[in-house]
This record gives sequence, C-alpha cells and structure tokens, in this order.
Amino acid sequence: MAREGSVVPADPQQQQQQQAAKKKGQPSRSWILLDTAGQGTVLDVDKYSIMHRVQIHARDLRILDPLLSYPSTILGRERAIVLNLEHIKAIITAEEVLLRDPSDINVIPVVEELQRQLAVNAICQGQDDAEEYSHAQNDIEAGEDDESPFEFRALEVALEAICSFLAARTTELETAAYPALDELTSKISSRNLDRVRKLKSAMTRLTARVQKVRDELEQLLDDDDDMADLYLSRKQVGASSPMSGSGAQNWFPASPTIGSKISRASRASVATVHGDEDDVEELEMLLEAYFMQIDGTLNKLTTLREYIDDTEDYINIQLDNHRNQLIQLELFLSSGTVCLSIYSLVAAIFGMNIPYDWNNNHGYMFKWVVIVTGIACAFLFILVIAYARHKGLVGS
Repeated sequence: MAREGSVVPADPQQQQQQQAAKKKGQPSRSWILLDTAGQGTVLDVDKYSIMHRVQIHARDLRILDPLLSYPSTILGRERAIVLNLEHIKAIITAEEVLLRDPSDINVIPVVEELQRQLAVNAICQGQDDAEEYSHAQNDIEAGEDDESPFEFRALEVALEAICSFLAARTTELETAAYPALDELTSKISSRNLDRVRKLKSAMTRLTARVQKVRDELEQLLDDDDDMADLYLSRKQVGASSPMSGSGAQNWFPASPTIGSKISRASRASVATVHGDEDDVEELEMLLEAYFMQIDGTLNKLTTLREYIDDTEDYINIQLDNHRNQLIQLELFLSSGTVCLSIYSLVAAIFGMNIPYDWNNNHGYMFKWVVIVTGIACAFLFILVIAYARHKGLVGS
C-alpha cells in the first residue's frame, strides 16, 4: 500500500539526512524496526501506517510525538506495548520493536544493544529450535524454566538504557555539584552563587525526570492487571490456541509483522495460558529490579538536595553573622557620634565670640567645663556599649 510509506535499510547517509531535517525543525517520521533476530530496517512512514501496523489508537501514538511533552509512560495494549521513557519512544509487539528517531545520539546505543541482545538470542534459539519443536509439550510443562518472552527482553533493554542514562546524568551532576558547594562554603561570591544556582536548577529538572520514571514503574507494580496487559506473547498464543475458539473477532485487521513463526518464548507462555492467566511474577521481578535502580538514583538526588539545603542554611548563618557585625559597627559609630555631638555642643557654646560680664577673669572655668564634658561623653559611650552587650546586641 502506498499509505505505508517506504521501507529502506538503515545506512549512515540516510541518518545524516534525518539529522539535517531535525535541525530545520521538521518532525522526523523515521522509525527503525527490529525483528526477533535483531535485524534492523529503517521505516520512513506516517503515523497512519504505524497505527495500522501495530494496531494502536492515535492517542497512544500521540504519546510518542517528540513535539509534545508527555510524561514517562508504559502502556499495555492488545497487541503492543507503547513505551515513552524520556528519549526512548518505542512500540513493542510480540515479534518486533519499533523505535522512533533511530539517528538520535541517545537512541543509537539503545538500538545497538537491542540488536546485540536479539541477535544473541536468535543464535541460541536457532541451535536447538528443531529439538524444542519436537518436544513442545515438554517445553510447556517446563515453561517456567524457559527464557523470557520477546517483549520482555525488549522492555528490559529499554528500562536498562533509561535507568543507566539517568544514573549517568546523576553522577555527572554530583561530580559538578559537591565541589561547587564546598567552594561556596569557603568563599561566598557572585560567581559561586550563580554556579550553584544553575546546578540546583539542573538537579530540580533531573529529579522531576527520575521521579516520573519511578512513579510509572511503581504504578505498574501496584496493578496486576496492567502488568498482565504487557504479556503479549501469552495473549497471542492464547488467541491462536483451540481453547480460545474461532468466533473471537479482532477489532483491528491483521498486522503485517516480520516473521510468522512462534518464538520459543511464545511457546513457553502456553503453560501460563492453560494455567494461571493472572501470573505476573516474571514481569514483576523484572520491574522490581529496575524500580530499585531508579529509586537508588532518586535517593542520590534527594541526598544532593539535602546537601544543597544544608549549604544554604550554612550560608544564611554566615550572612546573618555578617549582618550582626554590621549592626554592631553601626551601634559603635552611632554611640560615638552622639557623644561627640554633645562634646561639640558644649565646646561651641563656650567658644562663641559674645561678650559676657562673667567671661572676664574666669578662663580656667571654661577649661574645666570642656574637660568634664569630654569625660562625661566617654563615660556615656562606655555605658551605652555595656548596655548593648548586656542585652546581647553586641558580641563580647
């Protein structure tokens, strides 16, 4: 169909062209498709082709739009898992993975790790595929000892990538923040304050990103039904088994996926279909492992925030101390000014050039009046300082 767009192999030249289109502000329509063997194919298609291929609604695909700001989300649909974790925007089915913007510098390691993991698994699966096919019933009975379904392997790579990415950003922030805070405590300057302000802003943004991922994992772990929706292989095998009946109709048409054979993980999930369909222990253990990892990252950021708050308290104490010293200096200066003003007033009164009768032959009196006034002013200054110290206004 012309609507599905073109399917071309991944090559560096095309990735450079996609990066150039990104720089011009155009939203990229590029996706990379990875099958169960880890083979990658770049798809340049529109959203309707993606919706038809993986059979999801437009509102689910809108979550993966890079131009829209959606929080971290893991949604389980009938035939796909919609994954939006920071820069990792993917759609996982039971047999393939679709990753958006494969040329992004942060997505390239995820693509390489997915290809490596899936290729290794495909080699191991191919070595004993014939033997396992002949002993399918034995595999069903020993399904718990088999490997994880395809969608869980892809989900694990994505979770590991995002947890490692956020942990690395946290380590970089810690490396820059702690020396800056120590330098600020030793020397308060505008440059150090501005540096710490920028680091605190970066820490706040990173904490919000880590918190969103942690909350999404916690929400999944708290709801067994949501975790059961992520078992795509189980639902696929259950729908194709004779027990499911032939009258069930799918709301979407068949998805044109790559490869039609049921993987070893899908066959292993038949045991769960015939047994407890609500068993989510495998996925729960997977999510708990990465929940603990992302929770540890959040604890590091919380510790860093507490260290910043302690530094701010220490700086405020230092500023209060300097402010008190300025108040003391102002008190000394004000007291000295008042005493000098009194002394100057008395000296000015007796120094006026006005003839008085009692001014004759009494020059010694003026001298003693000035001396006594100076002593009284000094005593008054000492008295004010002593009273201020007694009230705790001036340090000893």
